[in-house]
Amino acid sequence: MGLRDDGRLAILLHSHMPYVEGFGTWPFGEEWLWEAIATSYLPLLDVLEAGAPVTLGLTPVLCDQLEAPGALERCLAFLREIRPASHALDVADAKDEEVAAELERSAAQYARAADRLPADLLGALAAHAAWTSAATHPVLALLATDAGVRLQVRTGVESHRRRFGDGWRGGFWLPECATAPWLHALLEEAGVHATCVDLTDVLGLGDERHLRPLQTEAGPMLVPIDRVAIDLVWANDGYPSRAAYRDSHRRTARDHHPWANDGAVYDPERAGEQARADAADFVARVAERIRGGGLCVCALDTELLGHWWHEGPQWLRHVVEEAARRGVEVVHLDDALADADPAPAGALAERITSWGDARDLSTWSGPQVADMAWAARAAELEVLANPGGERAARELLALQSSDWAFLATRDTAGAYPRERFDGHLAQLRATLGDRHADPSLRNLAPDLAAGALLEP
Repeated sequence: MGLRDDGRLAILLHSHMPYVEGFGTWPFGEEWLWEAIATSYLPLLDVLEAGAPVTLGLTPVLCDQLEAPGALERCLAFLREIRPASHALDVADAKDEEVAAELERSAAQYARAADRLPADLLGALAAHAAWTSAATHPVLALLATDAGVRLQVRTGVESHRRRFGDGWRGGFWLPECATAPWLHALLEEAGVHATCVDLTDVLGLGDERHLRPLQTEAGPMLVPIDRVAIDLVWANDGYPSRAAYRDSHRRTARDHHPWANDGAVYDPERAGEQARADAADFVARVAERIRGGGLCVCALDTELLGHWWHEGPQWLRHVVEEAARRGVEVVHLDDALADADPAPAGALAERITSWGDARDLSTWSGPQVADMAWAARAAELEVLANPGGERAARELLALQSSDWAFLATRDTAGAYPRERFDGHLAQLRATLGDRHADPSLRNLAPDLAAGALLEP
């Protein structure tokens, strides 16, 4: 059997934030999280609560922060104190009345976010949480040992089950979509039954084989993401680049964005019309893509919708509405995989790929960050040689986050990623083998599966 005659669309949102809670403020640190809550997670929650059949993934490290004592109180202070004050300063500096008016409207959005913020945001998201990931979002294919992979995967799975119950159906986001054949059996061992892969450069852009899951001999299904759909949003000339949308790069002195991409003062009505038009275009193109059947998986970073693309949540809501109007079925990915007819993965299961630059692992191991990759592997071996200290294990998890190398490669956060990496490495070595060291690292990995380090 081949592709289903009735083509379907699955929208998978990958929600992730490195552990920044308590580690710095502006311009690099926990304000990233507060901004994501205000501009991405809360607007998305509105869309989900309206019944959108979107598949939501939450990384354990994001959940760790949303669950951390005092975190949401500090977020509220940011929304109710910091953002009103910063907007007021920019309004006072504004030379243009229209710019000042847009800044005041923006300030009101933060006030509404503060009013909307639930006392338990993680609990509000719980009804929609479907996919999980590794504990701290490492590139698993770059870890040194099976034990290191087990620690990351089991800690992530156990935290998801503890937080969201026994309804998990085995969906697991491989950080950075970075897959390697030696991971498959370890994933299946932990209860992972499906994960996404980017085979664009293997199969070719637009190949219909991207529309059918692959079954590995080791167990997990490999679900190709479809760049034809994703690039409508994610490419440099994708929807967020349209003239009417808010310019996320041009900033005021206090980091606000009162301008559109074309340089005009931002007009929310104009942008809203563009979001509706782009949603209609997206659904029309996906409908043509799946005209012959199959499953189109459009995977996006949640934070793109809202934080980087201000109108992204509006666009998503319009996509769901337009798909219903046109008869394009938007399906939860777990439901689609439950009755899928996967093709044998064969040699495709042997490929090492990611959704990074060049679809390989170089974003996290290339010349700019090779020292970080090797240091993380050496630290993993040190922890394995001196097991027992939970603090050292947590520092290892923090060290292994893919975000530090990504930010260093892209050079978008100054010295922050290397400072974080070096800090966790120093703390790891300071506590190595010390069973009496403070086991906490703020709220990182409370469900630490330390036993995974001791298994063969």
